[in-house]
Amino acid sequence: MLKQQPHRIKTKLKRGGESFTINKMNRAIFLDRDGTMIVEENYLSKPEQVKIFPATRVGLKKLGAAGFKLIIVSNQSGVGRGYFTMGDVEKVNGKLCGDLARDGIRIEKIYVAPEKPEDPSRGRKPSPAFLFDARDEFGLDLAESYMIGDKLIDLECGWNAGVKQSLLVRTGYGAKEEQKSPEAVARAVVVDDLAGAAAWILK
Repeated sequence: MLKQQPHRIKTKLKRGGESFTINKMNRAIFLDRDGTMIVEENYLSKPEQVKIFPATRVGLKKLGAAGFKLIIVSNQSGVGRGYFTMGDVEKVNGKLCGDLARDGIRIEKIYVAPEKPEDPSRGRKPSPAFLFDARDEFGLDLAESYMIGDKLIDLECGWNAGVKQSLLVRTGYGAKEEQKSPEAVARAVVVDDLAGAAAWILK
């Protein structure tokens, strides 16, 4: 007997006078980049600096196979500070995506906020703007999606967007964040790395 495929449920909503459609079968994993997917470097700006955590490959391969779209949301204040350019950011992202693609991992899109923390910014985390943009572009159901990062601002970005859960990884700044702000982090799920995050999400 053929297994019946689940029905795709589409819901039309309005935001800011514009209509968009969410697809209940479209779920995403929103990912911070530095310290979450790759080793944290001080204002990383060169492709040769990219060092992917082994757990990143393990976790993202499982999440992609489960049907989640993988989307990176990254603050890159080094651009606003004049340390490097958006072209440098794109080269680093190209290196990261190329390395992951060799393992069959597809990054759907990368959103970058280049502003300094003190400058006005629409998308800089903890703003949920990029998650809303991704929802509108890909028809995502944010209530069935997840945010993963190593800082409190990553968690807050997910909460502000209404994701199902925000997860803190202990890589990068995560372990320090867990110790520094235990009450703020208490709402999140805390795991060691992206492999642990995938295991929790897919349990």
